[in-house]
Amino acid sequence: MVLNYIWIAFFVIAFVIALVKLVFFGDFDVFPAMMDSTFSSSKTAFEISLGLTGVLALWLGIMKIGERGGVVNVLARVLSPIFVKLFPEIPKGHPVTGSIFMNVAANMLGLDNAATPLGLKAMEQMEEVKSEKLKEKRETGEISEHEYQKLKVTASNAMIMFLVLNTSGLTLIPVSILVYRAQMGAAQPTDVFIPILLATFFSTIAGIIVTSLYQRINLFSRTLLLTLGGACALVAGIIWGFSQLPPDTMNRVSTTVANILLMTIIIGFILAGMRKKVNVYDAFIEGAKDGFTTAVRIIPYLIAILVGIGVFRASGAMDYLVDGIKWSVEAVGFDSDFVAALPTALMKPLSGSGARGMMVDAMTAYGADSFVGRLSCVFQGSTDTTFYILAVYFGSVGIRYTRHAVACGLLADLAGIISAIAICYMFFG
Repeated sequence: MVLNYIWIAFFVIAFVIALVKLVFFGDFDVFPAMMDSTFSSSKTAFEISLGLTGVLALWLGIMKIGERGGVVNVLARVLSPIFVKLFPEIPKGHPVTGSIFMNVAANMLGLDNAATPLGLKAMEQMEEVKSEKLKEKRETGEISEHEYQKLKVTASNAMIMFLVLNTSGLTLIPVSILVYRAQMGAAQPTDVFIPILLATFFSTIAGIIVTSLYQRINLFSRTLLLTLGGACALVAGIIWGFSQLPPDTMNRVSTTVANILLMTIIIGFILAGMRKKVNVYDAFIEGAKDGFTTAVRIIPYLIAILVGIGVFRASGAMDYLVDGIKWSVEAVGFDSDFVAALPTALMKPLSGSGARGMMVDAMTAYGADSFVGRLSCVFQGSTDTTFYILAVYFGSVGIRYTRHAVACGLLADLAGIISAIAICYMFFG
C-alpha cells in the first residue's frame, strides 16, 4: 500500500513540476524528456532483468547446494547459545527455536525464498507459545477476559526481537547487489562486499541492543557479552586494519578479500554437499532454475519503479529533492557527497523493489563505480524492508498492536544508514 502511494506520487509530482516549468518558465523540453524517460527506463529495466538471469542462476544454484548440504543447520547450531538469551520467554527446547535459527541462518545466506516460509512458521509457533501462556494467566485470574482479548493481538517480546533481527538485514552474502553491480558494468562488482558486511553488522547490533533495552534483557550476561563483544572487537579490528592502508591499497585489499571469501563459500558449499552425499550437480540445476524464474518475475516490478523514478528525475523533481537535502547538509557544515544516494536509504524501509530501483537509478545516473553508486549499494545491503516485514509477519498471526517493534526496527535502519555513510567514506571517499 505504501509503495502504491509513492509510485503515484512520482508521476503526480513530476507532472505538476513539469506543468509549472512549461507555463511559468517556457520550458518546452520537459514533457518530451519525461516521455522519453518512460521508454528508456522501461528498456533499461528489461535489459537489466535479462542480464541478471545468468548470474542469478549461478548463485541460486550454489545456494541450493549449501542448503542441501546442511550449511543452514550448521549456522543454526552456531547461533543457538546467543539466541537462547535473546528469546528468554521461549521454553528451552521448543520447536520454535529451530524455526528462528533456520530463518536467520537462511537470511544470512541470502536464501530469501527459504527464509520467508521459515519466518512465517516461526511466527505461528511464537503465537502458540504466547497463547498458551495467556490462557494459563486467564484461568488463574492473573488477567481479565478484556486483557486477554487485547493481549491476543499484541506482539510478544520474542516476536519483536525476531522481527528486528529480520529488519536489520544481517546478510553474509549480498548476492543480488553484486549481481546488479556486475550488470551495471562495475569494474569490480565485489568491492562493496566488505563495506556491506560492516554496515549490516552495525545495523543488527544496534537493533539487538535497542530491543534488549526495551525488553530489559541483560546484555551483560556472559554469553551475550562474549558473543556481541567479541563480534564488535573483530569488526573494530577489521576497520582499524583497513584504516591503516592507503585508499588505493584499501580498495584493492577489500576486493581481494571479498573474492577469496566468496570463492571459499562456493567451495565450502560444494564440499558440504559432497559430505552429505548430495548430488551436487542436480542441486545446482534445481537452484539455477529458480534463478531464471526470479529474473523473469522481477521484470514488471523493475519496469514499474524505474519508469516512475525516470519520470520523477526527468521533470527535475529529483534534483530539487536532492539539492534541498544537500543545502541542509552543507548549511550545518557537513560534506554532501553522500546525499545523492539517500533516496535508496529512505526507500529501503518501505519497499525492497523500490530501493532496488533507486539503487539501479543511482548507478545509471552516476556510474556503478562512483561514490554515489557504491554507497547506494551499501545502503541497499545494510538493512531490510522494515515495514514490509512487519506487515507480512505480524499480519500472518493477526497482530494489531506492535508495541516497540517499529521504533526498534527504524533505529536499526538509522544505524545502518549512518554506518554505511561512514564506511563508504572510509573505503571510497
